[in-house]
Formats: sequence, structure tokens, C-alpha cells
Amino acid sequence: MASPTISVVIPVYNSVDTLRQALERLAVSRDPADEIVVVDDGSTDGSAELARAAGVRVLSTDGRKGPARARNIGAKAASGEIVFFLDADVTVSPDTIERVRHGFAEDPSLDALIGSYDDNPGSADFLSQYRNLMHHFVHQRSRRDACTFWSGCGAIRRSVFEEHGGFDESYERPAIEDIELGYRLFQSGRKMILDREVQVKHLKRWTFWGLIRCDVLDRGIPWTELILRDRRMPNDLNLQLSQRVSVALAFILMALAAVGTIYWGGYFLTPLFVLLFLALGRFWGEAVSQRESRSGLVVTALIVAAIAGMSALHHMTGMIPPLLLSYGLLLMHHRYEFGGARRRRYTRIALGALFATAVFLTVFYMPSHVLIYSAMMVVLAMVALNTQFYLFLAARKHKLFAVAAIPFHLLYHLYSGFSFLAGLVRYTFSKQVARGPAATTVETPAKR
Repeated sequence: MASPTISVVIPVYNSVDTLRQALERLAVSRDPADEIVVVDDGSTDGSAELARAAGVRVLSTDGRKGPARARNIGAKAASGEIVFFLDADVTVSPDTIERVRHGFAEDPSLDALIGSYDDNPGSADFLSQYRNLMHHFVHQRSRRDACTFWSGCGAIRRSVFEEHGGFDESYERPAIEDIELGYRLFQSGRKMILDREVQVKHLKRWTFWGLIRCDVLDRGIPWTELILRDRRMPNDLNLQLSQRVSVALAFILMALAAVGTIYWGGYFLTPLFVLLFLALGRFWGEAVSQRESRSGLVVTALIVAAIAGMSALHHMTGMIPPLLLSYGLLLMHHRYEFGGARRRRYTRIALGALFATAVFLTVFYMPSHVLIYSAMMVVLAMVALNTQFYLFLAARKHKLFAVAAIPFHLLYHLYSGFSFLAGLVRYTFSKQVARGPAATTVETPAKR
């Protein structure tokens, strides 16, 4: 069977630097796309001019209308049989287009195909590495038979896309418009697969508050509303049973911490803050080591001073020396390069110091109470549920990276639970306001 033609569609908003890299990588593909369409969504940084200079087709949304609208415009103008959506901050591998074309050529019944991020993110900072590696891990261990769509690296037959009305344009900023389309495709019996070999590199640099805003406002809450609307929660991707249990455990842990704070006050919080600070040593070490900015050093110094003050206030000054020693070792591990066996030996020393300090604080400064033991068991249960992810991080990066990822992963499950509750409240309220079947209509999404 003849290979289908492919049109790559890229929406862009003020992403001139990453778009340049994306177009450069597409240009050197082993099997180039038949067409590249860039849709400018009101950029002011020269993204459209860059695309024109690169010789690709450039369209416009005539102002900031959101990626759903931009992708719909691009798909409508595309001439290829397959529309391959890519984000402006991803770069393809040499064989990405080839694999997508081969997937549709080999299976005429295939309607849509999605890939994943690779395991070598473009931004080297801790948060970006952690976030993008988590995305890679989830997709690489999900079922081949996909239950949704992903527009960051997703291809669909143009006829199928048009038949289902494209993306829902009521999402005026990056959100779950691709997941919503995937749910409609799945409900209509369309065949979608996740091809783990189709991988792209994510160039995005994440910030802490940007990560929270995306996971809660742009993904968690609207995704909850979608689940409630369609009454469907697949056991796949981020919704696997182990992740739901982890969310429940995170809430139990938060409740135990709240009770401990009320019961013991600062006597409980002081060693808890020290343990958390040490667990995040890889993250804070990176912040301090960024010489172009002094904010990381200032924030870290304030945290250390606050912990020292709390320790003195509650007669726990004995924990300050091991804290400073352990953090110093963690900082040196990040700031200075150690090669081969020397780095592995130093990693073992830093991990040993971290573990010894944690045991010391727990034994001598944590209250000896069933509440504390219960909280420790909950943490161990959450770590056990996600062991494969932490082992993956340790193998891909190093053990200290995996340790620093644990608090962020616990936080992820905690705010995922809050996102679900907020989405439930908003969905219930919107249903009461609408008081009619229009609230659940999915027939012409682009007009909603």
C-alpha cells in the first residue's frame, strides 16, 4: 500500500527560540514531511517571521485565540492525508516522521497515533528533567491501545479529524483539548495507538509555579470535569489505579501531618522541615549553583536560618551540625563534576550522610508516637507504589536525583487530589446553572 502523505501542523505563541530548533530538526528528517504548516497565535516575538524565513507555510489566528483554534486552522488548510500535530517546543528524531508514516501505511484501520517525550529533555535543570522524565516514564509504560489523543506529538487521519469536528475551541489556552478529542474518538470506536518508538525531545524549561499552574488549572481541573461529563476514568496513563491510590495516601499523609502540627506544634515541624529540606537537597543545590542568579543562595540561606532559629527555640540545636554537613555534601555533589568511579563513590558518601541524618532526626527528635509511625508507613507505601518510577530516575540520572524527586512526586499526588475536588465542585455548579442537556453536549465542539 502507498505511503500516506503527512502534513505537520505546529501552533506557536512567542516561542521563537524553540520553534527554530523544531523546524531545523524537521528539515533534516530521514523521511521529511510532505508539508509543514505553522499557525501563529498572535506572537509578538518574531515567531511567524522565523517560520516564513524557514520556507514553511505560515497561517494566523488573527490574535490570541488558543492552540485549539490554531490547530484547527492548520488542519483545515493541510493537504496531507495524515495531520501530524507537534508543539512548538519539541524536536523530532531523525526517524519520527518515518515511523509515523510507516504506522499508518502498515495499518489502514489505524485512525490516530501518539508518541511520547524521549528520556533526554532539552532543559538541564532539575524541575524540567523531573517533569519531562515523568511524562516519558508514564507513556512508555502505558498500553499500546490508546484511550485518548496527545497533540504534543500526535497524528490523525485528516478525514477522521474533520468528521469529529476537530479540537474544542472553548479551551482558549493550552489545556486538555487533545484529551477531549481523544475521548470522543474513543467513544466512537476509532482505533488509536501509542507507539513508544515515536519520540520527541521536549525543550520546555519548567518553573515550580508554572508546573503547579499547568497541572492544576490547565490539566487537573478540566480533566476532572471531562471525566465527570463522560463518566469514564480509564485505568491508563496518569489515571492508573496505583496513581489513584497514591492520591488517597497523600491526603492521609497530609491529615496526619496536620494532626501532628496541632498536637506538637514546632516540636514536630522543626525536624519535619529539616528532613524535607534535605530530601530537596538536589533541587536547592542546583538553585545555589546557578551563578547567574543569587536568588537561590538567598532563599537557601533564609531557609537554613529559619530552621536553625526553630531548632534553638525548641531546644533541638543538636540537629544543626548534621544538617549543615549533609547539605554541604549534597551541594558539592551537584556543583562539582566527579568522573566515573569517583562520582559513584562520592554519591554513596552523600547518600550515606543523608540517610544517617534522617535516621538521627527521626530517632532523637521526632516524637515517639503511633501517629509518627503511621505517617512513616504511609510514606513508605507511596514510595513502594511508585518504586519503578524512582528506580527509572536513579538509572537515568542518579540516586540523589531520585531522592529529590520523591517530595515533588508526593506533592504532585496531593494537588492532583485537590484538582479533582475542585473539578467536581465546578462541574456540579455548572450543571446546576445550565439545568439542561446542553451541559454535556459533545456534537460540534468547535462551536461551543
